[in-house]
Amino acid sequence: MTQISYFGYDDCIALDNGATRVVLGTTGGRVLEYAVGGVNALMLDESQAGWRYQEGDPRVELCGGRCDIGPEQIIASHPDLWFGTWEGMSTGPRSARLVSSEDQGVGVQLMRDFELDRTGSHLRCTQTILNVSPRTIDTCHWSRTFAQGHGIVVLPVTEPSRFPRHYVMYGPGGIDTRPEDANIHVRDGVLTVTGPPQYAKLGMDSSAGWFAYLMRNDLLFVKRFLTYPDRVYNEIAGLTTSIWYHGTEVCELEPIGPRELLAPGESSSFTEEWWLLPQPFPADPAQVDVAAVVARVEAETIAPTID
Repeated sequence: MTQISYFGYDDCIALDNGATRVVLGTTGGRVLEYAVGGVNALMLDESQAGWRYQEGDPRVELCGGRCDIGPEQIIASHPDLWFGTWEGMSTGPRSARLVSSEDQGVGVQLMRDFELDRTGSHLRCTQTILNVSPRTIDTCHWSRTFAQGHGIVVLPVTEPSRFPRHYVMYGPGGIDTRPEDANIHVRDGVLTVTGPPQYAKLGMDSSAGWFAYLMRNDLLFVKRFLTYPDRVYNEIAGLTTSIWYHGTEVCELEPIGPRELLAPGESSSFTEEWWLLPQPFPADPAQVDVAAVVARVEAETIAPTID
């Protein structure tokens, strides 16, 4: 672990194994860089470089490898967690921890642990939610990673699904459970999003435990995570995954954890395993070789071990 200046901040933490670099920022407890060969998979808004929260500031959609807690529709505002200053510390030669302050509004303190493999791009990200309040809280893990825009989502679907088309679309009239969109298809058990949908936010209830996002910089961003078909998911549509596909600017990659009912002093953890794999972006996104993407993910990310 090395402390560096990055993106206008002087207190960032770098994890590096020669092939992959991860840069962690203490403002909001984010990943600011996840890069192979110097190519960052994360979207950074240069207008936010060096930005720090001042009490009374309006909510800012911080860029980078964001993370959060839910449920999205009912959780109280929690600025200390979302864009407050976190404490960073080394936990090993390629690992680090970020710890938030205690957010009194939601009664939670968060801890995020990051561990980069000795070789390759495998990064383990674990968020721990600690109830620091005197009451039981109803919460869940909610990842909100901003990846580079205008890519292709590849996500295996599973049965049974509560959704007739294996996904829902959030629109101005509410949640559409039977959406039709020219850029979204389910074929041979795999859902693909090959371009901006009619409305940005999509939700899935797949229990496959992974999805991939192919970017125009020829990198395949893979996230693996556990799913729990027998547990309650307390997002409004019971999602395990959400994708926020904001035009050509950014694609938000969102694994969602199951409901956690935490008594005072109790905690829960949720782990995401990340990879960046080389994969050519097709000349025609609609003709993406889905079978090749699936085969690559299953061959190269199946054993989530850290050396």
